[in-house]
Amino acid sequence: MGEFEELRRRMVERQLRARAIRDERVLAAMAEIPRELFLPESQRAWAYEDEPAAIGHGQTISQPYMVALMVQCLELKGDERVLEVGAGSGYHAAVLGALAREVIALEVIPELAEQAQRNLEAVGRSGNVRVICVDGSLGYPELAPYDAISVAAAAAAIPQPLLEQLADPGRMVIPVGDGWDQELRLIWKRDGRLSQRVVTYCRFVPLRQTSARP
Repeated sequence: MGEFEELRRRMVERQLRARAIRDERVLAAMAEIPRELFLPESQRAWAYEDEPAAIGHGQTISQPYMVALMVQCLELKGDERVLEVGAGSGYHAAVLGALAREVIALEVIPELAEQAQRNLEAVGRSGNVRVICVDGSLGYPELAPYDAISVAAAAAAIPQPLLEQLADPGRMVIPVGDGWDQELRLIWKRDGRLSQRVVTYCRFVPLRQTSARP
């Protein structure tokens, strides 16, 4: 077993399984996908630390536990169309792609969108994951509705377009709040009604939006 494979195994056991990540499909996906390849070479030695990592452009790749928790909240079975907002370097999209039928990953920063697509191709996850460079707060109505939506950046309020593009039934996970005072919320839609609960407290980079709004 190589160095990164062993670090990945320890990450799954010590950071995820030991902290109540119980979905075996999520654990298997994160045991398989090489997180180090989604980081700049200078950061790869720390790929499996229990913390976020910088990927440039003022953005980060989320802590492994937070990725696992968010994905577990979506309760993916394998036949869903998923919208991801804030693709970054593509790691979270790769995990989602291992668990769902199709993933539409949105990234507002062109350089990161290009890098995410290259990373997904490099690890063989581009077949069912498509990266699109647009303002994620607007969602992607062309392919809505989405059975699940995962947002990897904090919004001051839940964007209405995302609620409208969520299928019924459907589940969304999103960090909400300003500055460092954020809640990770799980939202579910059923029979035309929206419900939500706070999963945990968190710290995400802000959701970036383009200046032009419809």
